Amino acid sequence: MLNNLKAEYTRKGIEPYKGVMSALGCSEKTARNKLNGITAVTVPEACKIVEYTFKGEGLSIEYLFEDNEVKESA
Repeated sequence: MLNNLKAEYTRKGIEPYKGVMSALGCSEKTARNKLNGITAVTVPEACKIVEYTFKGEGLSIEYLFEDNEVKESA
């Protein structure tokens, strides 16, 4: 889940869960749950993450928070 967000944090040399913790001021468990799709990232939270970490980099919310989960064919 949220593979683009994880990849962009990694490109910046930031552990993804630590980046989410810093941006949202949340616990490690909450950050990991959000990154793994256990708990949803709200729109205000997504905006905070983009503003805190990726402001001015041209990365859209749509790209960063795209659901990358592979869907099985029926």
